Amino acid sequence: MPTFRTLALLPLALAGACADRAPSASPVTTPRIVNANAEPGNWLSHGRTYDEQRFSPLTTISAANVGTLGLAWSYEFTTPRGAEATPLVIDGVMYVTSAWSIVHALDAATGKALWTYDPKVNHARGARACCDVVNRGVAAYEGRIYVGTIDGRLVALDEKSGTVAWEKMTVDSGQAYTITGAPRAVNGLVYIGNGGAEYGVRGYLSAYDANTGDLKWRFYTVPGDPAKGPDGAASDSIMAEAAKTWTGEWWKLGGGGTVWDAIVYDKDLDQLIVGVGNGSPWNRQIRSPQGGDNLFLSSIIALDAKTGRYKWHYQTTPGETWDYTATQPIILAELTIDGAARKVAMQAPKNGFFYVVDRTNGKLISAKPFIPMARTKDTPKGFPISWAYGVDSVTGRPLENPEARYVGAAAVVMPSGFGAHNWQPMSYSPQTGLVYLPSQLLAGAYVPKAGFAAREGMWNTGTDFQALPDDPKIRGIVRATSTGTLLAWDPVKNREVWRVAQKGPWNGGTMATAGGLVFEGTVDGRFIAYDDKTGKELWSYNTQAATLSGPVTYTVGNDQYVAVLGGYGTAFFTIAGVLAPTSGVQVNGHVYVFKLGGKAPQPRLALTPVPMPKPPAFTWTDAQYATGTTLFANNCMVCHGFGAIGGGSVPDLRYSPKLQAAEPWAGVVLKGEKTAGGMPSFGALLKPDEAELVRAYVVKQAMMASAP
Repeated sequence: MPTFRTLALLPLALAGACADRAPSASPVTTPRIVNANAEPGNWLSHGRTYDEQRFSPLTTISAANVGTLGLAWSYEFTTPRGAEATPLVIDGVMYVTSAWSIVHALDAATGKALWTYDPKVNHARGARACCDVVNRGVAAYEGRIYVGTIDGRLVALDEKSGTVAWEKMTVDSGQAYTITGAPRAVNGLVYIGNGGAEYGVRGYLSAYDANTGDLKWRFYTVPGDPAKGPDGAASDSIMAEAAKTWTGEWWKLGGGGTVWDAIVYDKDLDQLIVGVGNGSPWNRQIRSPQGGDNLFLSSIIALDAKTGRYKWHYQTTPGETWDYTATQPIILAELTIDGAARKVAMQAPKNGFFYVVDRTNGKLISAKPFIPMARTKDTPKGFPISWAYGVDSVTGRPLENPEARYVGAAAVVMPSGFGAHNWQPMSYSPQTGLVYLPSQLLAGAYVPKAGFAAREGMWNTGTDFQALPDDPKIRGIVRATSTGTLLAWDPVKNREVWRVAQKGPWNGGTMATAGGLVFEGTVDGRFIAYDDKTGKELWSYNTQAATLSGPVTYTVGNDQYVAVLGGYGTAFFTIAGVLAPTSGVQVNGHVYVFKLGGKAPQPRLALTPVPMPKPPAFTWTDAQYATGTTLFANNCMVCHGFGAIGGGSVPDLRYSPKLQAAEPWAGVVLKGEKTAGGMPSFGALLKPDEAELVRAYVVKQAMMASAP
């Protein structure tokens, strides 16, 4: 997952009975989601429909009147961590998740809490969540709400009370697996994947019986240890072929290939279309030293929805080595291309190309870059090189720039591991024929790791990380050159129609409506409505926090509402906290809900920077500080970010009272005194003198921040 130099026994429902809320008109079933357009006032599944187009037929809120949109209500979560969920809204009830996999059922018209379910995840587990302890939402099916938890469980809850019907551990809890994605449910099955490739796991997708929780089938996305033979899984029929594309002893670090987001049901062909993640380690030279495509990393795979049987695949980044996942959202549609109707899957993964694939057979229809891509020889000296400059339309393979593979030498590559597009949902409007895509320009420096040795419980990417230099001018350049856009893309003509420049990268997901609107949140705390044909801004609201999740719209009574989540956190702010707009401040996530004429007051958030304590005296040499900088980069940066800032989701270490002296600092870093809060002991990884040099780095960062 991203890094800026490649620039962390039954649970109980906390509240139950809700006698004052009306039960669902009927359970959410497969036919009901298939026919979701017959009830546009609900948002029944993750992408509203099984096609996951995130397009609403509602028109009460339109380009003509959106200027009168106002806050109807807001709801505060109990945690300041990342807010990434797409809410579901079913018959007047909103089901939404916050960090730590907590599920909230709310009255969709008023925001009144109906019940809350906390899975009681051990917070020490957060140190093994590469990209914050986020959750992207739930599935609703047959009277139950299904959630995947950060510690790897799949939990079925009664939709009326939030009580647990069943739960299953879906992973080996002894390994660093996590779940951040939303389950999907269809035809009596619930599908869930997992994350954790940076920590050395083997990815797979599982299907569970929605009623009993029994495992029905599993599909592994990369081959396992050949000495152990077949897995007895649905993937066995294809794994021997996949193994031919790997070399070395990849299985010792799992191989990666986690299915941490995109799982889409194709109702037309009764298949699942799944996005597969990056390799473990990232660096193919270490993972598969004699090369190879390494199937099915960074691939779109189609599986039989009932059995998990392999049907076809398309690999977006053969031999992946840059953390270019293909787990980004996938949209299904029927497009007229060259005069013929084609059933397609569309994806804009991290690698910067927009793909249109025939979903009947996996054949590439088109692949065009949606960010600038250039040949190495065309790239000015000192500028990033593109990993590829095109895709061969016949073979479907990328036209790579070999220098970008950083074999034996560092390379500054576009895009970085953050991707040209990450998890933030995109949407498609059948009215305009356009896909609305949050995109970004972020280059990354990839440095091959000399003398690589895997470390238990830590990121094992096979690349060297380095903290952002202390020079404020360089930090300013990083801010100024990290850009984002909202892009309207024509998937038939393979071209950009319009784009809107935005303040910074890592902006939010989009939703399109029949009212002629596109809604999107931004990293700097705005929620905006645009004209879907021109990109003209028509309305905005200050959410006071990064607004990144997928928006939804729904109706209760005669009112149409629009909802979105806001809150600091996610991989971007934990790693790239230097770009966060607050210092020393953590704010809880919120749900914001709007309607025409809404008059609710804006929530009051503690955004004023707090005074920084006077740092202790700096008593280390320049050489010791340099060592501390490296130690911080390789052990601490993925959670605490450049400059130890934390980005509003984890504590800003520069403000820590433990910073004042060696003993209290060591109590946290080496003895695990904050394990219950999510900070594990590093006693097995750092020596006492090394922990003290990490303190030197943080002390220097505090001195820089407190200087007049």
